[in-house]
Amino acid sequence: MTPPFRRILIANRGEIAIRVARACRELGIESVAVYSDVDRDAPHVRAMDHAERIGPTPAAESYLSVDAILDAARRSEAEAIHPGYGFLSESAAFARAVESKGLVFVGPPAETMEGLGNKLAARRTAVAAGVAVTPGLLVPAADARPSEIEDIGYPLLVKAAGGGGGRGVRRVDGPAELDTALDTARAEAVAAFGDGTVYVEKLVAPARHIEVQLLGDRAGGLAVLGERDCSIQRRHQKLVEEAPAPNLSAATRAGLADDARRVAEAVRFHNAATVEFLVDESENRWFLEMNTRLQVEHGVTELVSGVDIVAWQILVAAGEHLPPEVMEARPTGHAIQVRIYAEDPWNGFGPSAGTVGAWQMAAGPGIRVDAGVEPGYELPTAYDPLLAKLMVHAADRGAAVARLRRALDETVVSGMSTTLGFHRWLVDQPAFVDGRYDTGLVSDAWGDGPPLTEHDRSLASAAVAVARRDLADSRPHEDAAAGLALDGERPWSRLARTEAVDHE
Repeated sequence: MTPPFRRILIANRGEIAIRVARACRELGIESVAVYSDVDRDAPHVRAMDHAERIGPTPAAESYLSVDAILDAARRSEAEAIHPGYGFLSESAAFARAVESKGLVFVGPPAETMEGLGNKLAARRTAVAAGVAVTPGLLVPAADARPSEIEDIGYPLLVKAAGGGGGRGVRRVDGPAELDTALDTARAEAVAAFGDGTVYVEKLVAPARHIEVQLLGDRAGGLAVLGERDCSIQRRHQKLVEEAPAPNLSAATRAGLADDARRVAEAVRFHNAATVEFLVDESENRWFLEMNTRLQVEHGVTELVSGVDIVAWQILVAAGEHLPPEVMEARPTGHAIQVRIYAEDPWNGFGPSAGTVGAWQMAAGPGIRVDAGVEPGYELPTAYDPLLAKLMVHAADRGAAVARLRRALDETVVSGMSTTLGFHRWLVDQPAFVDGRYDTGLVSDAWGDGPPLTEHDRSLASAAVAVARRDLADSRPHEDAAAGLALDGERPWSRLARTEAVDHE
């Protein structure tokens, strides 16, 4: 097959830049990395065929700089730009600027982003399409009368209109908190997305956060690739995703797919997007937003559907039509993803800085790891702290949970606190094992995490030492783990109780 493009610039960093570069390589396309000064030697730069500097460390002067990225595309002679997720991925102005230079933007059209990518615009589009939205504003908070906000009722959420990933979101429990929440959310939104527009909606709880993956071509073909449950969250940012959503009635599953299709068909849509919903205990559903970009959690849908979403983003951008095997794809088995962040779950999931020491990822049947770091990598504090995504796929959900538990037992990271401890705790919680949980699980059941004992710390230290020796000697980690088993429990699982024990 003739490559759809000769060279694509990937306007992102970390694991997603590497993921897109791999898709390019399989399609016979050369990849171009971009990097800020702090990322000069980052893994994503070495993973590509070419690399271009785009500015100093601050994202506003590099990864969020339209001019810098377009200049890099010119210098590298790229024919298309893939934005990944975050940064400029949902910027209609960026998409238009790319096309104005005669380049192809690998994503939905700018007008689609204006109609759906902006969360306020998406709410208006959904209402026009006859899809229920969460109670709240359809205009920016700055343009609303105080009485309009009060009428929504507390508790409520202040949310950024121009981005996602949990940034620019603040809970408000009463009128006294509102002004501070608005100011804080605006400032965070400007820093993350370059757009300080915020709006207000009712907090629906308890509820599940379920999203539907779409993939469309330029000829009007629209594939609905099933739903994902993304309810395991902290600070409104996802930690765990799984597909299909567990314990959901067939009628609700079909209704979510139909609502997602109606929203997408309300505008001129093609490429990849995700429609997000809240589903309450009675399975009432409300449209939340539409992310007109690739999602962090796209991999779990790829595993159950067999569709390479990233490759099809590129092919659709080049004018390819979706074939029957994509249009008619149905989920097979069950997949779960956990995000490994450099955060301390025992300290409110606060950020953790450091240099990666031991780095041992799980392997074996049904396991996929998308990572953006390596041993010896000093984690920049200027960007998102995602280290890697660990995914498992099995014949059913029970087998997938068991596989995830095994994969987490094999995974070792040292040099900084990570969310691995939380994930190992999670896979033994009855609510998660049974697939009956909602967005309140982390705050209600985890809190600040279980207390650490000296026994936990000693086992963690021993596990880290074995990981280092194993890496140095290139010995299989399964043998090393078996040799350290104490009290009938593998140290890899107990290591989860305290990644912070070994900060090099």
